[in-house]
This record gives sequence, structure tokens and C-alpha cells, in this order.
Amino acid sequence: MRFTTFLLAGTLLAASAPAFAQEETAPPKPVTVSGTVGLVSDYRFRGVSQSDENLAIQGGITIAHESGVYIGTWGSNLAGWGTFGGANMELDLIAGYKVPVGGGTLDVGVTWYMYPNGFDNTDFFEPYAKLSGTAGPVNLTAGVAYAPKQQALGPWFTNGASAAAGVYDRVNAKDSNLYVWGDVSTGIPDTGLTLKGHIGYSNGNKGLGPFATSVAPTGEYVDWLVGADFTIPGTPLTLGAAYIDTDISQRDAAYLQPSFSEGQDGTGSIANGKVVFSLTAAF
Repeated sequence: MRFTTFLLAGTLLAASAPAFAQEETAPPKPVTVSGTVGLVSDYRFRGVSQSDENLAIQGGITIAHESGVYIGTWGSNLAGWGTFGGANMELDLIAGYKVPVGGGTLDVGVTWYMYPNGFDNTDFFEPYAKLSGTAGPVNLTAGVAYAPKQQALGPWFTNGASAAAGVYDRVNAKDSNLYVWGDVSTGIPDTGLTLKGHIGYSNGNKGLGPFATSVAPTGEYVDWLVGADFTIPGTPLTLGAAYIDTDISQRDAAYLQPSFSEGQDGTGSIANGKVVFSLTAAF
């Protein structure tokens, strides 16, 4: 899965001089705006390529209130298997609420996955909850997302051959999807490097949804990521490299072919292991 994290930041400034007036700290802003724009060598959503293993341009923006309420949007181009009823773009609308819990943060919200200029039955919504905190120098996040029954998640095609032929086996089928994940990261002091890892578990429809799309095409699988980010000193830029893979084997995905392959040619898989590079600018 693709997975988006939004951070609220405050600025502390203290200055003092004995027997002289002390400079006041500027109060935090009630509303903050943050965002990112970037380029990735392959857009992987929960381990599966959505850009036909090609380059993707991505970006997002978040508006957060000091109460913990936030709204945001995030988008990426698509290609190949991620046709989504003719759409060549994914646009996510996000709303949520963050609250301190113990020494961490609880984040609850909902994501609406949209595919502009595509058909409505490929759009779906997914509520989520995330709990994040630290253990020494290590940042930890555990999350769960559950999308209730919707047409976009239903197995309209029982196999890839039916999808390629455009023959619906189960028109208007609906299904739900569960995704559970964990993230870990830690910075290496004085290097600009951050090491990161991710593991996720999907459980949903076995088959392909409208226009051969699916959130969990084999019904149940695990995805993982290991990588590193390097923040370029004096710039808002971050370089990233990560190995992304799933436990979806060629045999598991055989019934999904040719739809589940690069170029939809029936060879290979768009859920195979691959090193993905990224360049991101934050503002």
C-alpha cells in the first residue's frame, strides 16, 4: 500500500539576557499548510504497480488545524493495468483527526480514492486508524484500514482472460477489503540518512474488479518494503531508494493474466520485487 503521513510542526524560539527584556516566543499558527511533490520510478500501491512499472509524478497538500482536524489531497498518474475505466490519474481526498495518546498520536480518518474521467464504479472510500510513537530513536506506526463493500472492490472478473475479453462474470459484484500494516524508521545521526521498513497484509476480493482493477487481486497477500531516504542538506529535497515486494507468486497470479502483467502481455508480474527510486520536495 501506498501509505501517506501528515506531520504538524511547531517552532520554538527562546532568547534571554540577564537584566534585559526577554524576547517573546511567536505563538504557533492555528492553521498550517504542508505538501510534497515528487517523482518515482514506479508507483507501487501496497506492493502492486499502478503505473505499469513506469515513472510517476506525484504530489499532495495538507491543511491542518491546531485542534487536530486536517484535510488533504494527493495525486499520481497511472498507466497500464491501472486503467480505472479510462482514467490516467488517481486523486485521493483525505480528511481526519489527530489526537495525542500517551506519548504518541492517534490518527483517524477516511480516504476517498477517485479516478477522474474514469467510471464511478472504480471509486471507493476507506476509513483508517493509525497509532504512531517512538521507542528511543525509532519511529513506529501501526495502522488498519477497512473499506466496506463497494463495487470498486468486487470481483467482476473471475480471471484475467475474462477481463482481457471484457466479459463480466459477476456484474455489479461488491466486496470489502481489510489492510493492516506497520512502519518503522530511524535516522542515522549527522548523515541525513533515514532507514525505513514496512510490512502490510491485505484481505479482500479474489479476482479483478471493474476494468480489471483490484485492491487485493489474489484475495490475500503480504507486501513489504525496506529502504533508505537521504535529505540533501540545505534543500527541501529527499532522495529515496526502497526494495518493494509481495508474496504473490507467478502461480498465485496465473489466473489474473494477462491483466496482471507489465504491458498486459501475460508475462511477468506487476507485483514482483523491484527497487524503486524517488525524488521528493517538501514544503
